[in-house]
Amino acid sequence: MAYKKLVFFVYLSFLLSHTNGKTQTQRLSSIYKSGKIKNRIGSSHYIYNNFEEAQVYSQEGLKENDLIKGLPGQPPVRFKQYGGYVTVNQTAGRAFYYYLAESQNSPNSSPLLLWLNGGPGCSSLGYGAMQELGPFRVHSDGKTLYKNPFSWNQGANVVFLESPAGVGFSYSNTSSDLNSNGDRRTAVDNYNFLVNWFNRFPEYKDRDFYIAGESYAGHYAPQLAQTILYHNRYSSNTTTIINLKGIIIGNGFISSETDMKGMYEFWGSHALVSDEITDQIMKYCYSSSSDSIQQHDACNEAIKEAIPLANAVNNYNIYAPTCFNHSLTQNPNKPSVLHMDPCTDDYVDAYLNTPQVQKALHANLTNIPYPWQRCSDDEVFSWQDMPRTVLPLLKELMTSGLRIWLYSGDVDGNVPVTSTKNTIKDMKLPIKSSWRTWYVEGEVGGFTQVYEGELTFATIRGAGHEVPSYQPARALSLINSFLAGIQLPYSSTDY
Repeated sequence: MAYKKLVFFVYLSFLLSHTNGKTQTQRLSSIYKSGKIKNRIGSSHYIYNNFEEAQVYSQEGLKENDLIKGLPGQPPVRFKQYGGYVTVNQTAGRAFYYYLAESQNSPNSSPLLLWLNGGPGCSSLGYGAMQELGPFRVHSDGKTLYKNPFSWNQGANVVFLESPAGVGFSYSNTSSDLNSNGDRRTAVDNYNFLVNWFNRFPEYKDRDFYIAGESYAGHYAPQLAQTILYHNRYSSNTTTIINLKGIIIGNGFISSETDMKGMYEFWGSHALVSDEITDQIMKYCYSSSSDSIQQHDACNEAIKEAIPLANAVNNYNIYAPTCFNHSLTQNPNKPSVLHMDPCTDDYVDAYLNTPQVQKALHANLTNIPYPWQRCSDDEVFSWQDMPRTVLPLLKELMTSGLRIWLYSGDVDGNVPVTSTKNTIKDMKLPIKSSWRTWYVEGEVGGFTQVYEGELTFATIRGAGHEVPSYQPARALSLINSFLAGIQLPYSSTDY
């Protein structure tokens, strides 16, 4: 068991280390070595549902205060934006920050989509809103914005949630909360956020509601969905019912053992590591009948040899260029949404740490003991519980009639397409619609297969871990099909 934990830690540290480099890895290392999660991370009897009555607080007058009149350097738009805090636990003083971009088309009838980035510990505002699917991107001057023509708020009202406490602008007045975050409490807090947010925005209460996210949202999304369904069925408070219709997860961290094996397979098949190293990992780490990691010193040695080789490139898009100049420009460079600037992280960091921007967003800086960060570091943030797999949850949700889509950018090397394929294979689902191409603007957007129980799997051709960043047009087509409840376009003329 100790050996399995070691290999799992090596994998998880690598998986999450893209955000803060060594700092993020050291944070995970300190969590693991503390022993706080030793009985939770490896349990095969992880109890997901944790029913607690919703914490409902008065929202009177708060919506009007959240209206964003305009962001610094923003081009003119016709849709409304809101940003602010929703208290999720009044006793502890935990409050989550959200940013709402209303639909550009028919906001009064469009569905509501909640976006969650992963980590755990990474910002949905800094990634999802400002680099991926939000209405704006940040110029190279770090001061001005330009429009994203492929924003997901073209067909939905999109809420970006900073979760849990200690992520982005979200906070807790109880300092110990930041050292005791985990899957269970995050699901409860996210649910409390939604219940109170719907009370603040009652016009969305009966709308079709969807949860979307990427990476560690592979845990967040199904756990939140289960919490919603549990309350819908058993709560005595009918005002807390949420009209959940489906979840969609991109390059999701879902099942550690199939994810791990798929990652090593991807590295070998894409020439990041040698055939000899790949063969050693498959020989010494895995048996032919199981995806579970095997106890063997040669396994650990092969993995340690493979990781620095895979790290030589941007493993979150193995074909993406590298940022060599982290300085901002005095005047904005000519931007291109279709070709992601490799230094975008720097532009977003500068923009969201500008006092005028924080004021416009209604960020409460007095409750945040450090500058805004895309991902929280180990000095102020830790994680307590995570199951090795959420596959039982996905199966449970499928029996509830929810629409479930899993998608993979096919050049992500951390939670690659091979990992998600292995995970779905582990579910042993009958195939409803066979593997085929799907199209965007006359070109192959990727490949897709539909399984019994209405689980759809889709690849996005040429996309890395953050799919909407690298292939925005294909990502928009994907989400439009998901929200409409239709299959992805069949031919080059059917889009």
